[in-house]
Amino acid sequence: MNPLTATDRAVDAAARAAAHPTELAAADPLALRVGVLAVQGDYARHRQMISALGFTAVEVRTVEQLRQVHCLIMPGGESTTMRKLLKLGGLWDAIPEFARLHAIMGTCAGLILLGHAIIHGRPDEDTLDLIDIDSDRNAYGSQFHSFRQTGEVDIDGAARPLEMVFIRAPRIARIGPRVEVLGRLGDEPTLVRQGNILALTFHPEMTESAAVHSYFLNRVAAPALARR
Repeated sequence: MNPLTATDRAVDAAARAAAHPTELAAADPLALRVGVLAVQGDYARHRQMISALGFTAVEVRTVEQLRQVHCLIMPGGESTTMRKLLKLGGLWDAIPEFARLHAIMGTCAGLILLGHAIIHGRPDEDTLDLIDIDSDRNAYGSQFHSFRQTGEVDIDGAARPLEMVFIRAPRIARIGPRVEVLGRLGDEPTLVRQGNILALTFHPEMTESAAVHSYFLNRVAAPALARR
């Protein structure tokens, strides 16, 4: 996978500042502590993306660390293992309380855990139920069938193409009436939002665009903080 280039970071930062001059980018980005759940999965690339945007990325493994951040990213990984570790550490109960006042973005396994239910899941595979969607785990295939493809997102007032990376990705099988679809691959919803919860079936941290992370920080996390 290609890392962010300096040019891409500069272009994204400039576009973000121009589009949202009064928001976090124009204030003090370092004052916003962006938590990246780091109990399992692909958290390092999210941390790298947040740092490239000029924000402070903080790894979260404990309830106390969760209390010290302003928003949270739940990465892709193995949802069963992640659920087990979150419960062992007390974060499973702390995250819903955190979501009352803060924004959360979940990618791939993060989406599965944030959703309402898992299609064909076992009875013990519960979820955090923070966004009204049902997911079908690994619906795009196994690790061997991982792929990247250009989908379409509408996160800045106009639809535009965006590269999407799918790795053992879930499919969104049901969407509740309060959930907004912001991105698709063909007819399949891939990026959805309900209030301060943003969920993706793909891995934005594995591409060279910071558009989704920028949208989350400026359009989801910042308004949630302002309402506190």
